[in-house]
Amino acid sequence: MAHETDEVDRIVGAWSLQRPDLDFSPLEVLSRVDRLSRHLDRARREAFRRSDLEPWEWDVLSALRRAGEPYQLSPKQLLQQTLVSSGTMTNRIDRLVGRRLVRRESDPGDGRSILVTLTDDGRVRVDAAITRLVDAEALLLAGLSKGDRDRLAALLRKLSLGFGD
Repeated sequence: MAHETDEVDRIVGAWSLQRPDLDFSPLEVLSRVDRLSRHLDRARREAFRRSDLEPWEWDVLSALRRAGEPYQLSPKQLLQQTLVSSGTMTNRIDRLVGRRLVRRESDPGDGRSILVTLTDDGRVRVDAAITRLVDAEALLLAGLSKGDRDRLAALLRKLSLGFGD
């Protein structure tokens, strides 16, 4: 069976002729990761668009949905999960309240604090978005067997753990 080539093979091949003194194996891996990342970003944006959500809205709503019933977190917990500044989170919560996708409630355990709660409309949208996202991502991986996907996931996990985040 002939070895299939892609654009990265052509780029690395050309560089190898020009700079045979360099090891281009990092480009063979990470240039493909970069190209795949662009395809993934497009697929995710389309899945969110079809659910009438912006990617930042997805980040907040999905954190609330993953929390389980009653689908609520404190603003501080949302900050930790979405890695944005306090001011940005306040603005995002305000905008999501305005769209009736979340509501603010007093924290029964601490009357001075609030909890952000996913509304029914927010839950319906985030559930639709995750279904579309899983379907879109499955299509991106359709060329791989289950075993290949498992091996790739394990290798990417190993690489990711090296970055500590």
